[in-house]
Amino acid sequence: MFRKSFWIGLTVAIMCGALVVASADDKPKKKKYDSGPPTLSLSATPLEIRSCEGDGAHVNLVANATTSSTLPLRYKWTVNEGRVTGTGANTTWDLAGVQPGVYYAVVEVDDGSNLNCVAFSSVAVMVTPCPPPQPEPPSCPTVTVTCPDSVTENAPVTFSASLSGGTPSIKPIYRWTVSAGRIVSGQGTESISVDTAGLAGQTIRATLDVGGYGESCPASCSVSIPIEIKPRKFDEYYDIARNDEKARLDNYAIQLQSEPGTQGYIIVYPSRKAKADEAQARATRISDYLINSRGIDASRFNITMGAARDGWMFELWIVPQGAQPPVPQR
Repeated sequence: MFRKSFWIGLTVAIMCGALVVASADDKPKKKKYDSGPPTLSLSATPLEIRSCEGDGAHVNLVANATTSSTLPLRYKWTVNEGRVTGTGANTTWDLAGVQPGVYYAVVEVDDGSNLNCVAFSSVAVMVTPCPPPQPEPPSCPTVTVTCPDSVTENAPVTFSASLSGGTPSIKPIYRWTVSAGRIVSGQGTESISVDTAGLAGQTIRATLDVGGYGESCPASCSVSIPIEIKPRKFDEYYDIARNDEKARLDNYAIQLQSEPGTQGYIIVYPSRKAKADEAQARATRISDYLINSRGIDASRFNITMGAARDGWMFELWIVPQGAQPPVPQR
């Protein structure tokens, strides 16, 4: 084994001797061998590798040697760690699995003349430690926001979120925003409730941004609040004089005629003191007047009986097409 401190960066040549063949009369004849030492340079590529490169931790060693001798050069490689593959001028130095540090390769070159015609050279290669592995950056989960299938005005609407995938060790942060209405509960959780008062005909978009992952992880869902078609009470009156009742019915008939496609609903609440057939008689009187005096087709209105009360009451309703008819009060 060689001394590392001695060979670092040095090229050393040991001079050759001269071989002379003498004759029987001791007179020198022609020299059989007389040459100088090889000229040698050594290079390594790369000069620095990382210990974590595994099978890629190889260094190419190139010995560039020349000599005036006609004999072939011989190469002998020595390393203090790892393994050299090849015996010629070009070899591969395998440093796989070697710990960080500085390591040396030495080449010895001779021409095989056995006359101590040798040159040496060395090169140093540094094996550096690998940087610690970087943690994987957090990844967003798949965020899904769901809306209800149907909603009605003035009834709270609920939006819910579900998460799948993403970095499991992160606790998600829920941040909700809505395009209309007001979040009444659930902010900061996976489900919110939104007030829809006064939002008929509008669309509510609920957007969720799930935080904690180092980037925006959004999702949204929209729901439209339908315009609810409702019946409207046109008039109501009590046990009034007959002519006053006719005046009320005149106005009602005019309104029905001005709104083709609507339906009239009349609810009669009889007095508890009324006779058994008196409520039906009042209903017939109203129907006859609308048909015979005001020209309203019988199919345009309905008369319904409500629960008996302390006194007579009559409700006149206009019901647009598609609206639910009014329900008599108890």
